[in-house]
Amino acid sequence: MEIAVLGPLNARVGPASVVPSAPKPRQVLALLALNRGNPVGVSALVDELWGDRPPRSAEATLHTYVKQLRRMIGSALGPDHVLGPKDVLRRVPVGYRLDAPPDAMDVSRFERLASAGRAALEAGADAEGSELLVGALRLWRGPALADVSPGPVLRAEVLRLEELRLTALEERFGAELRLGRHRALLGELTALASRYPLHESLHAQLMLALHRSGRSWQSLELFRGLRRVLSDELGLEPSIRVRQLHEAILRGDTSLDAIRDHSDGGWSGAAQGHPDRASGWRGAATGAQVVAP
Repeated sequence: MEIAVLGPLNARVGPASVVPSAPKPRQVLALLALNRGNPVGVSALVDELWGDRPPRSAEATLHTYVKQLRRMIGSALGPDHVLGPKDVLRRVPVGYRLDAPPDAMDVSRFERLASAGRAALEAGADAEGSELLVGALRLWRGPALADVSPGPVLRAEVLRLEELRLTALEERFGAELRLGRHRALLGELTALASRYPLHESLHAQLMLALHRSGRSWQSLELFRGLRRVLSDELGLEPSIRVRQLHEAILRGDTSLDAIRDHSDGGWSGAAQGHPDRASGWRGAATGAQVVAP
């Protein structure tokens, strides 16, 4: 069984799709898939399907959806398969469990590649880490569960997955900035900064990429736009790290142009000097570090 949730929901047994067309059975399959190998309680499934207003027949209706999924799985497996549909979608004491190998899920492959990429970055291997993160991000085919109307439980899962994707993107951008690939990042960073107008890290990475590409005036304009949106929407100023980056661009600090190919750069407080995994620069005069997130 192959299951993909990083984009439209896709689940196949061999060449046959086992994704139902009706919205609520799709929700059941999606929630079971995201918890592959672990039981999902009846209460969680009911909450996902009907929120805090379930019908009296909620559990019976849920069982009907499960039977529909099993029929589709059984048809795809065929009569001669060693497993039956109840071996794949099991009834367990608290609810139901979908059994499938770990690598059957695109989420599992994404998390494994992203973790390997992060470990490479921590070891100072930016080129290898970037390549692994690119491989992880290629598994995304669009927004998670793009064709499923999520209830409260799935909505939280979709947000979690999107945060994982954004983290992998930030780590990849940081590595590529350290490798001097700022020009190649401009288009992607510009699109993401527009999509996430309150995301300081992406804006700071774009500010640094623009500055290194000889477009400091656009970098300063970007900062002004970020400051305006944060003030209007949240009543906040940009973080001190983004403000330090802005001040360094205004000063024409040559440390901003330093390209590093190891792990000594990142967001860091000037006094502590403990870098993390984002790309940055070290102020030559003060030893302070100001970085793109």
